[in-house]
Amino acid sequence: MERPSLVHMAAGYMHAKTLYVTVELGIAEALAAGPRACADIAKETGTDPGALRKLLRSLVGLGLATQLDTETYELTEEGGQLCADRPDSMRDAVLLSAAPELWRAWGDLATIVRTGEPSRQPVTGWTPLEWLLQDPEGSVKMHRLGGDQTRALAPGIAEACDVARFGTVADIGGGDGTLIAGILTATPGLHGILYDLPTAVATAPPTLTAAGVADRCDVLGGDFFTSVPSGADAYVLKYIVHDWNDDQVITILGHCRAVIPDSGRLFIVETVMPPIMTAGHPWADDDLGVLVGCGGAERTEDEYRVLFAAAGFTLTSVSDVLVGGEPSGVHAIEATPIA
Repeated sequence: MERPSLVHMAAGYMHAKTLYVTVELGIAEALAAGPRACADIAKETGTDPGALRKLLRSLVGLGLATQLDTETYELTEEGGQLCADRPDSMRDAVLLSAAPELWRAWGDLATIVRTGEPSRQPVTGWTPLEWLLQDPEGSVKMHRLGGDQTRALAPGIAEACDVARFGTVADIGGGDGTLIAGILTATPGLHGILYDLPTAVATAPPTLTAAGVADRCDVLGGDFFTSVPSGADAYVLKYIVHDWNDDQVITILGHCRAVIPDSGRLFIVETVMPPIMTAGHPWADDDLGVLVGCGGAERTEDEYRVLFAAAGFTLTSVSDVLVGGEPSGVHAIEATPIA
């Protein structure tokens, strides 16, 4: 894949905001049924026809729409992913990527790089992640997107963690239960514990019921910065650790160590960053992104090893999580308790 020029890199913010507004104003939905005239779309979406035409032309340039004549446009197959009713919809991802608080935070990047601290909202002191968790609409979008991403990974996570050897697996910070539902579906006879903030696990019963595993999963509300529940042989934390700084991670893992049996296992499901970054790496932006959004970090295997040791664990293996038989770029990092 050809790398974009420096000029296109510098203009990336324009593309991000173009996609965000296309979704926010309902323009993608207005085009979902087929070709439409610009004037008709403007009337339906309450937008200025001249300004809308410029936006539509930008979508054409991005390959997300096609201009059929001087006034008529339609979405391309990829552009259709901006609509909500597609199985492969990227609507929530677009809305979260340029959400107001995160958009503002990236404007503070110079300060973030100088201080090593994430951007915080001046009045509340919240990071963008904390703002999303507090915002009802943002929280729903975040958990829905997380569920969509997790659904494809869950069978591979169950295999990489070899969960069939355990009696009970606890999903710590598991949100709406998509991961634990997938693990239990893939492993008949296994029992599950779902643990997250009460507002998060309140959305879990429909997920677990739809998967047919509600009778095999205990749903518990709480805060992993305070404690985690006992009673499991294995503890899984997916996309949790990268949201927090080292001291916070040690606190979370320490609470896991306080309840995990000596024969138990801890699994961190994250992207393990290479010690030497190369051009074109698919996760190259993630380390900076989690710093901006929440003060977290993507980490190398050696960095995970240090964190595990500080919390009372020994890193024992790193396995690829497969999707369709191919590596997904996500890893299952296994650790054993230090007796």
